[in-house]
Amino acid sequence: MRFRPCIDLHDGKVKQIVGSTLKDSGEVSTNFVSLHSPAYFADLYRRNELHGGHVIMLGPGNEEAAKIALKAYPGGLQIGGGLNDRNGFEYLDAGASHLIFTSYVVADGVLHYDRLKKLLSVYGRKRIVLDLSCRKKADGQYYVVSNRWQTFTDIVVNDDTLNELAMYADEFLVHAVDVEGKKCGIDGELLQILGRHEAVPVSYAGGIRSFEDIETVRVLGRNKVDFTVGSALDIFGGDLKFEDLNSKQKKEEL
Repeated sequence: MRFRPCIDLHDGKVKQIVGSTLKDSGEVSTNFVSLHSPAYFADLYRRNELHGGHVIMLGPGNEEAAKIALKAYPGGLQIGGGLNDRNGFEYLDAGASHLIFTSYVVADGVLHYDRLKKLLSVYGRKRIVLDLSCRKKADGQYYVVSNRWQTFTDIVVNDDTLNELAMYADEFLVHAVDVEGKKCGIDGELLQILGRHEAVPVSYAGGIRSFEDIETVRVLGRNKVDFTVGSALDIFGGDLKFEDLNSKQKKEEL
């Protein structure tokens, strides 16, 4: 289990927002807006040897900010947000280790296997991360959401889906959208589903606010699911100290 740092970009700035408030237009609920550039955080992660973090472009207008972050930590960060079969190479050239895909492969509420196969032929499986960020419906199942988490799909996040999609990706990234950015605790039921998966690495994001929550991630995720902490970290205005988390990571106490 590893700590995966993040750099969330909105309107060209590093922010922490409540994921469920993302819209095509109008205000979003914002927890934190940094005065630092994306490169500041990328260099912080580089100096602390934290690999596999995520740069997420939340909507348009973040392309240059994303490239600034990637160039500050070549090979250490993944990139997602608006990627397709054509524009990924500019981010790989800027230093991204992986490309994170959601809306390109999940469109009109369904998963397009022809596009998945296209990505495999263009980039190769080892460069691909599938974003399976999801929300729970009244039927008790978790469904992948796309279009900046606004649109429900018919894709259920369960054992069968994860095993089937593992042949198309090097990793999965899963935001628990209902708790993302709220510092209200993790989604334990979703973590149990992710913890059963064996084929490819999985990173979980959403609701982590304390070391107790991180320990719950360890237990429910069977010590296999990596995790991201956003709004709860002091570098993003929260109370959980980045230095303490990084220290525990280096001592293999996580």
